[in-house]
Amino acid sequence: MSCFGNLVWDVNKRLIGYSEPNTIRTNYLGRREFVQRLKLEATLNVHDGCVNTISWNETGEYILSGSDDTFLVISNPYNKKVKKSIRSGHRANIFSAKFMPHTNDQEIISCSGDGIIYYTHTEKSPEYNRQCQFTCHYGTAYEIMTVPNDPYTFLSCGEDGTVRWFDLRMKTSCTKEDCKDDILINCRRAATSISISPLVPYYLAVGCSDSSVRIYDRRMLGTRATGNYMGRGTTGMCVRFVPSHLSNKSCRVTSLCYSQDGQEVLVSYSSDYIYLFDPKDDQARELKGPSEERREELRQPPVKRLRLRGDWSDTGPRARPESERERDGEQSPNVSLMQRMSDMLSRWFEEASEAQSSRGTRPQTRPRGDQESNTSAGGPTGTASSELPDSPAPVPTSSGTSAPTTSISNTTSTGSSRPSTAEPVLSLHYSSEGTTTSTIKLDFTDEWWTPASTETSSSAASSSAAAQGQSEGSPEGHGTASSTQETPQQESAPDTSGGCRRAEPGTDEAQEGQSQPARANQDSDDSDDDPILIPSTRRSAAARIQELFRRRKERREMEESETQNIRRPSVKMVYKGHRNSRTMIKESCFWGNNFVMSGSDCGHIFIWDRHTAEHLMLLEADNHVVNCLQPHPYDPILASSGIDYDIKIWSPLEQSPSFNRVLADEVITRNELMLEETRNTITVPASFMLRMLASLNHIRSDRLEGDRSEGSGQENEDEQ
Repeated sequence: MSCFGNLVWDVNKRLIGYSEPNTIRTNYLGRREFVQRLKLEATLNVHDGCVNTISWNETGEYILSGSDDTFLVISNPYNKKVKKSIRSGHRANIFSAKFMPHTNDQEIISCSGDGIIYYTHTEKSPEYNRQCQFTCHYGTAYEIMTVPNDPYTFLSCGEDGTVRWFDLRMKTSCTKEDCKDDILINCRRAATSISISPLVPYYLAVGCSDSSVRIYDRRMLGTRATGNYMGRGTTGMCVRFVPSHLSNKSCRVTSLCYSQDGQEVLVSYSSDYIYLFDPKDDQARELKGPSEERREELRQPPVKRLRLRGDWSDTGPRARPESERERDGEQSPNVSLMQRMSDMLSRWFEEASEAQSSRGTRPQTRPRGDQESNTSAGGPTGTASSELPDSPAPVPTSSGTSAPTTSISNTTSTGSSRPSTAEPVLSLHYSSEGTTTSTIKLDFTDEWWTPASTETSSSAASSSAAAQGQSEGSPEGHGTASSTQETPQQESAPDTSGGCRRAEPGTDEAQEGQSQPARANQDSDDSDDDPILIPSTRRSAAARIQELFRRRKERREMEESETQNIRRPSVKMVYKGHRNSRTMIKESCFWGNNFVMSGSDCGHIFIWDRHTAEHLMLLEADNHVVNCLQPHPYDPILASSGIDYDIKIWSPLEQSPSFNRVLADEVITRNELMLEETRNTITVPASFMLRMLASLNHIRSDRLEGDRSEGSGQENEDEQ
């Protein structure tokens, strides 16, 4: 058997065909010493933005990567040279890109934060490639999946809740308005990740924003284009997996991965952990409902904190939990403007909560007109708290995160009971409408004034970005966890917009308007059984009623599905220690038969023993967030990427195992603390704070003007 010192020579022998491709894998990959000898071998500086997607070609000679810079790059990791750099045509961050099988690496499928899919031929002109686009998805398209040994078809999933199946023999582009021709599955909630069984490719796993993983048999499914579309979201479903503690929450799935033998599935959740399950298992069929304590928790959602897009202060190897920083009295001299503004927002939010609590049962101001339409239908609005939408559609920001489109409603109290010059009390109300719009209402009142309210609201622009890694309670771009979450129980909302590009002025504004234009008939549908989640900034009463009927119909379908042969697996293994909350594209995957890996918001790569969940290795791999991990198809080599503008190549080149367990334990402890601290954090655009300050200033001005007018009137009365 080869020793580790001969690894480079063994790799070269495989490249020249002197040894079998699987020989290297057999000799090196199965042993614990292998992962504990991993070392950074090369850095590929091939992009000018966060690298949100990487994938090897079939032979393992090249890496395809996509970035916030909207370029597709094919590079050689051995000589560090770029084979081809392609201006993709995407206008938003690229979230996923794959070579089509058996096309000699000349055909590429990619998708981006604005929902557009491009079919790119590396030997064709840019003008030709720009015409080969599919604009069928509404909102973000999260992932592209090719079918093994099939050079003609591919699948995609997105925020609109659909999984679509395209056949390049039928068409190489589609710009049809409100297109439903290629819908294979309508999940009726955001479909954030997909995976195909490598040995039985008609099994398709779909991860959704309601914490569920659904496995479908594609032989029972079809599209309108093929003439056999079934319409029902449960048709063809044979497995439904939800960890028991997430059954009443909405944690987004950021990654799905089948094992090589197709016998197990690995699923990673935003603001939670990584789970392993066996699709053939059926031990979790009888799921208990939430306890009374849990129901009370759901009725009183936790207080939300605010973070500005672009604030990455809680990511990377040097990030520390607040409790640790306060204990040590740490004052960083390099605190960014974004971090300071985030801290200010959080303080206001906490003070608002305390002020509201001190007022006890004092009646709340009831907004009128527009303000009522800004709250979700049937959904309570919590003071100084946050509830996430039932079917939100986040707008992706750089780094793959997604953030809610936020509107600010300012309610100021006026009245005649008693004038007051005291500073108004600020109370914050957070709710979401169910697709892409979240509403944060600012209620300025004081104890002496009778609440007659006026309100102004403005829609905050959210920027499209590709995949950087922003996902701590509120995932941001870069593949960060999407910020619009589907149900009030969702614990954190990823921010998808501006964390990826570093301190570039005007990033938010520059990216506005790059997503697909909203359709006029957003909530209309030609089929009662095929509603699609379509983003809207303000939903009509008819749309809300339609959504109510959708939910009732879905409940009926799920009740009917209970009688079908749908297996409900239980959790087989849980992998903890990492942190996944700032980005929506955080990948976890198998490496060989014995290891499981994941990126993390702490900038490290985590490697566990697949069978025992023991933590085996920790690699510092990014200054902020590690999003993507892709093992080489044959060699014991790993490629990683994240918020940094490069791709890193790792090989077992250390002379002896070098796992620092003490450091690993420290990182794991910090991650657990920071996961809790940021679990209920909302990421908002910087324009939110500017609008809030402007509104506060306007209210102060109006109040001062009112005091002057009242004083003038009193003087006139005295003179008379």
